[in-house]
Amino acid sequence: MRSILALALLLGLAAPMSAAMVTRDLTSDCEGTVLEATVVWDDTAADPRPILLMVPNWLGLTPAAVDQAKTIAAFGYVVYVADVYGSRPADTDGARALAGALRADRPLMRRRAAHHLAQIRALAGGDIPLDPVRCAAIGFCFGGGAVLELARSGADLPAVVSFHGNLDTPDPRDAEQITASVLVLHGAIDPVVPPEQVAAFQAEMEAAKVDYQFVAYGGAYHSFTDPKAATPGRSVYDPKVCARAYALMRSFLAERFAAP
Repeated sequence: MRSILALALLLGLAAPMSAAMVTRDLTSDCEGTVLEATVVWDDTAADPRPILLMVPNWLGLTPAAVDQAKTIAAFGYVVYVADVYGSRPADTDGARALAGALRADRPLMRRRAAHHLAQIRALAGGDIPLDPVRCAAIGFCFGGGAVLELARSGADLPAVVSFHGNLDTPDPRDAEQITASVLVLHGAIDPVVPPEQVAAFQAEMEAAKVDYQFVAYGGAYHSFTDPKAATPGRSVYDPKVCARAYALMRSFLAERFAAP
């Protein structure tokens, strides 16, 4: 535990001890479906800060997803955690069905993610200390695939970051619509996203001349940022890789937010 904390401190990842995290629950209507969201930020500072649209893993908008958003918000962001299902799955079977339905309907997935992006920008000028100009999208597992689909829709974003996300898409030519810079953080031995899918994604990005980075962490499985991931040989939390991935996300976003 001490070594993990030391690594976090070395990388500047430990949350400030004075951080006071605030959460606010929101709802909105998207084509007749009520979608939820939870906005998370540290209210010890009043300065406007970048806002991240976060699509969580296949379990949806859970307390664990909000806790993850708090960790990220402590780095100096406002985090908007988006429900793209319109319901909260009761268990993994329910999550599998909901995630499968959206993966089978990528246009709907994109529209729901875009709806949340519009909701974020509508918050500008309110009491949440966000900067709508510095706005990016991040996602985890299923959510990583969802934010990549948002990018493929041509969404006006400077950056998109996928953590151990699905990389496949029905029509790779849609990558020609990507205007965002893309960062993919991948477990090198992730069996959920096999080498063939990685190769197809990289070919897609190269063909469309997307500004992208692909980082594969040696020895890392699926869900390496999820402290509850404990399925040997498939989904395994890796605190060292998680810290490295968050640090790379931060430097990547800082570069893109500073770009003219």
